[in-house]
Amino acid sequence: MRFKAIKGKQEIGTDVNGATYVEAARWGKYRGWRYVLGLVLILFAWLIVGSGASVLVAFALGGQADPSGLGLVGYYLFVTVSFLCFFAGVLIAVSLVHRRHPRTLVTAREKINWHRVGHGFVAWFVPYCLIGGLGQYLFYPDTFSFNSDLLTFALFVPLALVLTAIQTTTEELFFRGYIVQGVSLIWSNRVFLAIVAAVVFTLPHLLNPEVSAGGWLTIFSNYFLVPGLVWTVVSLIDGTTELAIGVHFANNIGGVLLFNITGTALPSPALFTISEYHATYGALAELVAVPVFLAIAYKVFKRDEASEPVSQSDRQGRR
Repeated sequence: MRFKAIKGKQEIGTDVNGATYVEAARWGKYRGWRYVLGLVLILFAWLIVGSGASVLVAFALGGQADPSGLGLVGYYLFVTVSFLCFFAGVLIAVSLVHRRHPRTLVTAREKINWHRVGHGFVAWFVPYCLIGGLGQYLFYPDTFSFNSDLLTFALFVPLALVLTAIQTTTEELFFRGYIVQGVSLIWSNRVFLAIVAAVVFTLPHLLNPEVSAGGWLTIFSNYFLVPGLVWTVVSLIDGTTELAIGVHFANNIGGVLLFNITGTALPSPALFTISEYHATYGALAELVAVPVFLAIAYKVFKRDEASEPVSQSDRQGRR
């Protein structure tokens, strides 16, 4: 299969070397009904096929559909296996429905800048560990306990790295990629795109148990404001979702392997378990981490030409 969005000029007159990933929404087949069809296909793969896959995992590991009897590793598999179906749904929708390369959900250029993905990972992982981990330990040391089962942890690490990478990347491809691109056909205003993406990102996370513990403060800071709004704004400024992919992976892998909170949506045999969720500290930690992340991402790591947003003059002539 040939993807029209890969080389040279697109049929709408867009130069690959001078476009953002949002503009790639108008490459290939991009009529509105295709985005609706793609959305239905993705949600079916995620919620229906993915749920079936999770049930199969529960039966395979525990002999019943109820995952409550599974251990930490088993429950982690039960939750994350649905993202394999989610990921497949996104790839199929973009490739077959829109007839363009899935890479266009990340960047309009011919190659993903993996250095920029790594920059995003480091820029978030540093404040995550120092503020979210060490800082919380200094304030609430009694809530921390060390996982002495290092063998289970060691065996869990490669599994967590692979499946968490699939989970977080899939969410970025969908929420900050496919949703933003589809909504841009209605209105390409950056404020509008950022707010819509933040709202859509927040909605499925309302089912997380952290919401019950933290209430509106957790909803606003931990879902809508930082990962929903801030990471989308960064993607719109950069013109790619590369930074956001690295940031999201750093955030989730830190929670899976380093500091796992009891009762979280994704329990795991992390190095440290935190017995109590402190919503106020969590919200403050998110807010403090953002400027540190921005300083590292844009001051320590300089944006290269591949990450620079295109100028307004480069956007002329779109239809």
